Amino acid sequence: MVKRFHFEHTHTDPSGARRGRFTTPHGTVETPIFMPVGTAATVKAMTTGELTDIGAQIILANTYHLFLRPGHQLVKKMGGVHNFMNWSGPVLTDSGGYQVFSLGDLRTISEKGVEFRSHIDGSKRFLSPEIAVEIQEALGADIIMQLDECPPHPAEREYLKRSLELSLRWGKRCKDARNKEPDGSALFGIMQGGMFEDLRRISAAGIVEEGYDGYAMGGLSVGEPKEKMVEVLSYAPDLLPTDKPRYLMGVGRPEDLVMAVESGVDMFDCVMPTRNARNGQLFNRRGAFNIKRLENRESDSPIDPHCGCETCKNYSRAYLRHLYISKEILGHRLMTQHNLYFYLDLMSNLRAAIEQNQFANFKKSFYQAQAGEGSGEWILPQMSTNMGKIE
Repeated sequence: MVKRFHFEHTHTDPSGARRGRFTTPHGTVETPIFMPVGTAATVKAMTTGELTDIGAQIILANTYHLFLRPGHQLVKKMGGVHNFMNWSGPVLTDSGGYQVFSLGDLRTISEKGVEFRSHIDGSKRFLSPEIAVEIQEALGADIIMQLDECPPHPAEREYLKRSLELSLRWGKRCKDARNKEPDGSALFGIMQGGMFEDLRRISAAGIVEEGYDGYAMGGLSVGEPKEKMVEVLSYAPDLLPTDKPRYLMGVGRPEDLVMAVESGVDMFDCVMPTRNARNGQLFNRRGAFNIKRLENRESDSPIDPHCGCETCKNYSRAYLRHLYISKEILGHRLMTQHNLYFYLDLMSNLRAAIEQNQFANFKKSFYQAQAGEGSGEWILPQMSTNMGKIE
């Protein structure tokens, strides 16, 4: 019997931060959770075994990229994306809307869908709500995202209103296109509306009325000022049902995750930990820094003395800087491993803090460490710590 998608909201901290879990055909995920981005069915520089070792529970793959190469029918023939990439855990697939709409002049939007030219070979392609669902079902995703229009920032209010209304209609078509044979997968609706609260409320009411297995907030982390994102997150999660997961798409920096968890968000994804690692930027409890800085040339310290990842246990900043300057592939691998571990360890600590109604204390220790105050550890009262991880 196929396990069907199910979300259980288990606890709310006094701050509003939520603890929960959802079950999928490929396993259970504890929330709040960060999803490493595996755009082309690979989290860059990492094997799936390494992802498991650092605590990844679910990863994200992308409809647009797998549609163009190698093609969703080939992936289906190879047993679906799980078998294709040798990942046994859950997979969420982005509908491809963001990538298509990022093509600018290479795409044309209509009620039917989006006609665009491939960034690979210039061939003409078409993506509709029905095709987006067909691709994601062929990939075998555990969580499927509706096709939505992803408007740019900034955008005029009237454009944003027309855009969210189109996305609402496309969402209904995605629901209607779903395979009637139960495979246990989930379909998430997406809230849009830019930085306008009244439009966010219209969009939220529309997707809630339609009814989805989970709900995402799109149109953030698209170049808006930080204070605007904070403003939207002060009300947007509360517009969505409490008994379904809430997913903030494309966010963000560690401090953004802490802030959004406090706002009631359950799920996150972002390319930042992997992309930044390849550019030499590393995250630790004191903030972010670039490994190529001269001060790291003779440093025998790890990236983060409180981190339990294999990179921090075994390699110095001096060695990592040497690998980066020398353009050695191992440098990308070790630094990617650390950044992802850091993000996943942060979420593990947040879950523990919520369970014990200690979110406010954890948040305080997190921001103190980011400001360079104290020992740099994430320490919570009445909680033992081991390498910064709550037991």
